Amino acid sequence: MKDQKVSVWENEHSIEINASAEVIWALFKDVAGWPRWNAGIETIELHGPFAAGTHFTMKPPGQDALTTQLVEVSENAGFLDKTCVEELSVFVDHRIETIAENRCRVTYSIEAFGPSCDEIGPMISADFPEVLKALAEIAECEACRAA
Repeated sequence: MKDQKVSVWENEHSIEINASAEVIWALFKDVAGWPRWNAGIETIELHGPFAAGTHFTMKPPGQDALTTQLVEVSENAGFLDKTCVEELSVFVDHRIETIAENRCRVTYSIEAFGPSCDEIGPMISADFPEVLKALAEIAECEACRAA
């Protein structure tokens, strides 16, 4: 019997944002608005409520659309999604941590399991720093409007 190696690839990026968890959460829940701060999304469609078990279809620029499922959703704290392509499973956790009044740390972490995860994982997470920076700019702008 041949030994089977389970391949796992992990990474995370964080940013501190001058906005409340509620402001950031509102941006997360507005799935149709994600392309405003995520250039890696050409089109996106949520197929139900922003809740665990709901699927969404996301098309990166120049690529085929992918179907992703919301696995965990916790208001003002974050969400976890899962995308499967053949034997590869990719989990992306989007966490909001309040660190002071109107200041949060947002962390995107990825765990990829399966064949080619050490190639696919870095490709998926390569834009996390830019996505988080753009999210911060919009969240801080929204926070200023609300003040």
